[in-house]
Parts: sequence; structure tokens; C-alpha cells
Amino acid sequence: MAENSPASSGKVPSLYDAFVAVKRLIADKEDTSQVFTILEALGKRSSEKSWKKFKKHPNYSMLREQPPLMNFLCDKKWLSSLPEGSLGHHYYEFLQRENISAEGLVEASEKGFSGLRPLTDEAVEFHQRQRDAHDLWHVLSGYGRDALGELCLLAVTYRLLGNPGLLLIILFGGRHIKKLNPGYKFWSAIVEGFRHGELMVWLPGVDWKEVLPRPINEARSMLNIQMPAIYQDVVKATQKQGGIHFDEQMSAAE
Repeated sequence: MAENSPASSGKVPSLYDAFVAVKRLIADKEDTSQVFTILEALGKRSSEKSWKKFKKHPNYSMLREQPPLMNFLCDKKWLSSLPEGSLGHHYYEFLQRENISAEGLVEASEKGFSGLRPLTDEAVEFHQRQRDAHDLWHVLSGYGRDALGELCLLAVTYRLLGNPGLLLIILFGGRHIKKLNPGYKFWSAIVEGFRHGELMVWLPGVDWKEVLPRPINEARSMLNIQMPAIYQDVVKATQKQGGIHFDEQMSAAE
């Protein structure tokens, strides 16, 4: 566990901690633990609000009785056995292609999240479920794991969960990639993410066990998920420079 991390400091992260975490995240976008520090520091009210919304959702009782979402997302044998073209099979291929695992976000959250705010076990399980679904939302929404794709998905997530910490990351992250990649419609792509998140079915209430075996286009249709045309155009346009730069040294070397 890293020194001075919220998980080791014995205190709930403050607004100051959130800004420090943003700085660290900009320096190393793979340090996902910083995201959880930011979300905990700024998300008290939004976390309570989204949890209360979930308790009123028609799927609440059914999802509470299901095994944790991680049980399905970590079962690579089951995911790979799902039909070609299904959401679950696409998710499995995404994990393989990106060389990541569902457990990776758990490790990052344990490093960056203090867990000191008083929450019921049910509320903790709800928030863990949203954490675990992040890469599944990547696959459904059409956003990649490049810097812009992550920011656009955070815009979607803000519309779904309302944590202002997401806006802080989007603001500073968006300014950073715009600085290193001038001339592209990054903010338009991010605004598109906000718009698509507003139109979607409320993903925290979705029964993923039922949706994972469905064809991915059918899943997108039933959840009212539109493909991100502006984001895809930007990704295509930046291929000539080797993709979207986030590292200042790499950008300077071009």
C-alpha cells in the first residue's frame, strides 16, 4: 500500500487530497487508485443519492439476491463460452486484448479508497457493483481505454451517478489532452458522452447476468446506448500522429 494513500492515512480524503490525486493521475493515467481517492473525497452526497435511487429501482430486490457481479465478470470460462457477438463474449475479448482483469479495479480501489465513511453493507455492495462494471460499460458504450475514451466514459458515468469528482477529472484531463493534441474536437467528444449518458437506461439497475449473453447490438438497443460518432472520428483522425498523446515526453518527441 502506497505511503500517504487514503487507505493508509486513517482519514477520509479531503478536497485538498482530491486535487493532489488529480495531479498524480495526470502524471500517470494508469494509476487508477487516484480516481477512487477523488470520488471518495467529493462523492458523499452523490453516493447517497444514487444508493437511494437504486433502492427504489424495480430490479433492487432481485439484484440484491444475486451473487456479486464480480462472480460473472471473473468467470472467463463462462464468458468465453457465450455466443460470438454477445456482450459477454465482447467483454471477454476486451479483457484479453487490453491485458486487464476485472480484479484490477478492485486492487486500485483498495489502494485509493479509505472506506472510513459509515455505509451499510448493502450500500458498499452497490458501489462495488458500479466499480466492477466500469470495463463492461467501456464495451457497451464503444469507448476505448485511451485517454479520451476514459474521459468520455467518465462523462457518461457522471450522468448516471452524479459524482462531482468525475467532473474534476474530466476538466483537468480534458485540458491536458487538448494541450498535447491541439486541433482535435476533444471537448465535443466529451460533451457527446454527457449527452449519451443522459439518454441511457440507468445502468446501475441493469441485470447484467441476463444481458451478458445477449447480442451486443441488442443489448445496446434495449439500454438506449448510442455509438460515440464524434469520439470515433477523433480517434481515427489522431491515428496519423500515433494516437492520442497523454504523456508530455512522448508528445515532445514527435
